[in-house]
Amino acid sequence: MQLRTVSARVRFLSLFAVLSLGVVSCGGGDTTSTGGESGGAAGDIQVDGSSTVFPISEAMAEEFMAANSGSNVTVGASGSGGGFKKFCAGEIDISNASRPIKQKEIDLCAEAGIDFIEVPIAFDGLTVVVNNDNDWTACLSTDQLNAMWSPESEGSVSNWSQADPSFPDQELVLYGPGTDSGTFDYFTDEVNGEEGASRGDYTASEDDNVIVQGVQSDTGALGYFGYAYYEENKDSLKSVEIKNEAGDCIAPSRETIADGSYNPMSRPLFFYLSKPAYDSKPAVAAFVDYMLDPANGEFISETGYVALPDDILANAKARVDNGKTGSAPTEL
Repeated sequence: MQLRTVSARVRFLSLFAVLSLGVVSCGGGDTTSTGGESGGAAGDIQVDGSSTVFPISEAMAEEFMAANSGSNVTVGASGSGGGFKKFCAGEIDISNASRPIKQKEIDLCAEAGIDFIEVPIAFDGLTVVVNNDNDWTACLSTDQLNAMWSPESEGSVSNWSQADPSFPDQELVLYGPGTDSGTFDYFTDEVNGEEGASRGDYTASEDDNVIVQGVQSDTGALGYFGYAYYEENKDSLKSVEIKNEAGDCIAPSRETIADGSYNPMSRPLFFYLSKPAYDSKPAVAAFVDYMLDPANGEFISETGYVALPDDILANAKARVDNGKTGSAPTEL
């Protein structure tokens, strides 16, 4: 379990190590602020993928279309896996993802001749939530979460007291993302030691609002999703502190996500850009420039996520400007 968890985290850290080293050097990428006034922005732009990243794209799309008459940005939320299926089939221009692209998806895109650029867009803290009437769960360790969510718990752990004797005799009702979700992949890797390994007898949905409503309606419910959905519903849900690697119970917040203390549940969010679409559709290029403009980082913060530091954002923009295709850590 530990080997897999470390591997996932090293994968994320490697990305930012590459970006921080200054990919900007191979062509002098222009990072001049567009301020929402990009030229040639008229046209259709198709975005799909992660429901976690959806609020960011939706907010950016609304502001972009308001500033660029003639532009039409359509944003879907079929999950990270669902987005990659459409992306590698050439059906969409941008695929949102709450996890890095998998090798099988890289191969699928290669077979279809879709070159892509991996672009980080924000930081997120995967947030575990319980019902407001839950007065026994303040902090959980990954071991306790594993007792609830492991494949072995299916059919045998249906009560909080079965997950931990210190918990009350209360029915345990679980809600979470479906298997096409990058949030599901990340959570299962960190909690169960293997990506995709999870009990199947829980209420699964690619729509995070379904999870929100499920936890709100049941005293014994527990669920998880991206931090933005907790921020939006924090008056009707409780977030659970997570015991980090140092043994401290840490609550998710913009500060703890940004400084890394909210581990192992902090993670970067991405979008994947089709290079053929970027090269051939001025509207796509203008929208990507808009999303990577530091002046528009406020829209990320308003959705509840943590904007990237300016240096990482500048180097992400340079990857796009220089046409640096592929997944960043493969360059290490």
